[in-house]
Amino acid sequence: MTQPLTLLSLPLFPLGTVLHPGGSLPLRIFEVRYLDMVRKCQRSGAPFGVVLLTQGSEVSKARAPDAAGETFHAIGTLATIVECATPQPGLMMVRCTGTHRFEVTRSEKLKHGLWIADVTLRPDDQPVAIPPDLAHVAQALNALIQSLHQRAVPAPEMPVQAPYLLDDCAWVANRWCELLPIPAEHKQRLMELDNPLLRLELVSDVLEGAGISG
Repeated sequence: MTQPLTLLSLPLFPLGTVLHPGGSLPLRIFEVRYLDMVRKCQRSGAPFGVVLLTQGSEVSKARAPDAAGETFHAIGTLATIVECATPQPGLMMVRCTGTHRFEVTRSEKLKHGLWIADVTLRPDDQPVAIPPDLAHVAQALNALIQSLHQRAVPAPEMPVQAPYLLDDCAWVANRWCELLPIPAEHKQRLMELDNPLLRLELVSDVLEGAGISG
């Protein structure tokens, strides 16, 4: 059996949102610890890790006691920088794409506040065709994408980025997880599921409860 791939000293970005594989994440960065992280990642072409906060704030509070610091879920998603702009000194506008899920095996907070971790990559979702009884979930997503195109939403601002894999359980489920107004903890649990068909079934239940259909 192939050993899972590990990454050492991966920089982490704890956030109040969940990044899913294949997802697009815009970030407005102004803290020194993350400005430095993004510059280094951009120069080297390396990813950083996005993890969901369980305690603490996205923005560091210098006077907060250590006991009230950040804690986060052990499972997150690698983020690769696809666009980066510096509209003014001390401010970076970044857009990232989620790639692979990982699990933190060891983490450490450095003196300037940046978290780094040793992580093990989790298996990617296997391609699973959408069964007929869940086709409405993909149809509803396609209808939303088409309506955004008709409104001439610029490609970088689209909440769902091409290519559109509307016949794949994981891709459709992940995009709905990003779009639906459900608590971040629910999105985290859906992201952690290793069964993309089950993830899509649970998303379908949320859509039905919200009265959304294809």
